Amino acid sequence: MIYLDNHATTAVHPEVVEAMLPFLTEHFYNPSSGYRASRVVKKAIAEARGEVAQLIGANEEEIVFTGCGTESNNMVLKSLARIYGRKRSRVITGEIEHSAVLRPCQAMEEVGFEVKRCGVDERGRLKLAEFQEACEGAETGFASVMWANNETGVIQPIAEACEVARANGLAFHSDAIQAVGKIPVNVREVPVDFLSISGHKFHAPKGIGALYLREGVRFEPLIRGGGQEAGRRSGTENVAYIVGLGKAASLMRAALEKDQHAGISANRDHLEKRLCEEVEGVILNGDRDHRVPTCAHISFDGCEGAGLLILLDDAGVQISTGSACMTGKQEPSHVQKAMGISDAQAKSSLRISFSSFTTRAETDEAVEMIKKAVAKLRQVQGGSGVGPVVVYS
Repeated sequence: MIYLDNHATTAVHPEVVEAMLPFLTEHFYNPSSGYRASRVVKKAIAEARGEVAQLIGANEEEIVFTGCGTESNNMVLKSLARIYGRKRSRVITGEIEHSAVLRPCQAMEEVGFEVKRCGVDERGRLKLAEFQEACEGAETGFASVMWANNETGVIQPIAEACEVARANGLAFHSDAIQAVGKIPVNVREVPVDFLSISGHKFHAPKGIGALYLREGVRFEPLIRGGGQEAGRRSGTENVAYIVGLGKAASLMRAALEKDQHAGISANRDHLEKRLCEEVEGVILNGDRDHRVPTCAHISFDGCEGAGLLILLDDAGVQISTGSACMTGKQEPSHVQKAMGISDAQAKSSLRISFSSFTTRAETDEAVEMIKKAVAKLRQVQGGSGVGPVVVYS
């Protein structure tokens, strides 16, 4: 099997598994207990917190462990909603955000919050002028803009958006779930107030995430109880998974420092180049200069992405048509609609996503399988499939 759906989830790194195992067996203690054995567990949590903090340039005290990225997003947005209230505040976000941001914002709107959703250009990047207008018109409130899009991999103008929000006195959150571990993310260089992380997007297990809270920001806990995580997220800590997240953060920090992700982008570029040269009617979607190294978003004229996915799955190639949360839905994604992509083009799209485990041999084999699947589907559907290669840049 060739796995090319790394934006849905990544394989757990063997070194992460190795680091976790002792905390699933001999070091099973509750870190809040008072005896000596529990101190080993408590220390492991502290060390993992430090590793996650270093990955994003934060202080250890600014990291809160959560169950996933969706929880991190909801914790922030619901905290901000409680702090600012619905009478005078404005909630500002983007049209291409993940559902873990869009749906909480929709829930706020349903109870009386004013919510502004800013558009993107044809390359999938936030329209800063529209965002600035929304911020300037707000009496008070907060903004949430993703660092990198989960479907297209396009990196948003996050530094500029953060500056605009802060200049207008608005709290600023970024869903950085598809950015952390893939590109340099530093909360000192881009002074966001809140930032969400999900471990399974960079080789930690599913079921562990983190939330960055800038020191001094107001925060209302979503989960109250025994006071773990300095009272910000109660509940007995998921120790083994926290240790796994810390190890993955350490591995990703080392990889970024050594520019090992260049090999991932080289594989992606190689696949795109071959498909453009060897298949007619290929369209490369999204900004070419501002994107994470792990993602290619491609449309195939005269083919339905759902059909390609089935044929490729049968051939042993695992790819998606978009967000894993939206799999099985026939409507074009809200991300592609926001970019102005036609329904036909949107329905013919594949998201092909890579990791450091993806080899060049696998990439080449995947190209051959995609070529065969496209040819077969076009023959069945009766489309000519003839068209130019288009690159939106």
